[in-house]
Amino acid sequence: MQLFYSQNIQPDHTDFTFDKEESKHIVKVLRRKIGDTLYVTDGLGNLYTTEIVLDSDKACKTHILSYETKEATPFRLHLAVAPTKMNDRYEWFLEKATEIGIHEITPIICEHSERKVVKTERFEKIIQSAMKQSLQTYLPKLNEPITLKNFLNQNHQDERYIAHCENDQEKVLLKEAIPAHKNYLLLVGPEGDFSASEISLALEKGYKPVSLGHTRLRTETAALVAVHSFVFTNE
Repeated sequence: MQLFYSQNIQPDHTDFTFDKEESKHIVKVLRRKIGDTLYVTDGLGNLYTTEIVLDSDKACKTHILSYETKEATPFRLHLAVAPTKMNDRYEWFLEKATEIGIHEITPIICEHSERKVVKTERFEKIIQSAMKQSLQTYLPKLNEPITLKNFLNQNHQDERYIAHCENDQEKVLLKEAIPAHKNYLLLVGPEGDFSASEISLALEKGYKPVSLGHTRLRTETAALVAVHSFVFTNE
């Protein structure tokens, strides 16, 4: 099954027309014709079964035959991850985290961040593509970048964790600290780790210090290890 995405398709619609870019891809690249079945998600959990009624490469129109709402996971995972110096490494994290099952991502700008400016337009497209490739119907939420200090001052009610590399305090392995079926929030720092003041502030805000293992991991690797740990715990 090949999955398409549009935020404009809705359960009360009887017909749906793809935008020009997607229409060209469907008709010219995939060579889909009138009568072919297309599966579409709105990113909100709904999977639509549609049939092409107009195979125009400028406005491919479909008739909605049916739709079903897929059950949401019994947990919610939000990772706040510092941007990496090389964009492609962060993009790799976004793609793989989406495939595994993340729900929300926030790029956080830290004191040691080497990349202070982040443009999320390409990130959003990578997340959408990964959702479609992995046949999921819930699109992870990508937030705009925010400084860690401002992020910590927000009122987060989730199970909160911070993964850092400092050895001057006791930490538990993340996989041993996760209660099942909860809402989680984990902080992952930049290549130079969180500063001592950032760690202290996070602890004051109720974040629990956790370890992701006995080796030092790159930012994107640490984030992905964490995603797998949360998802595996809730399987």
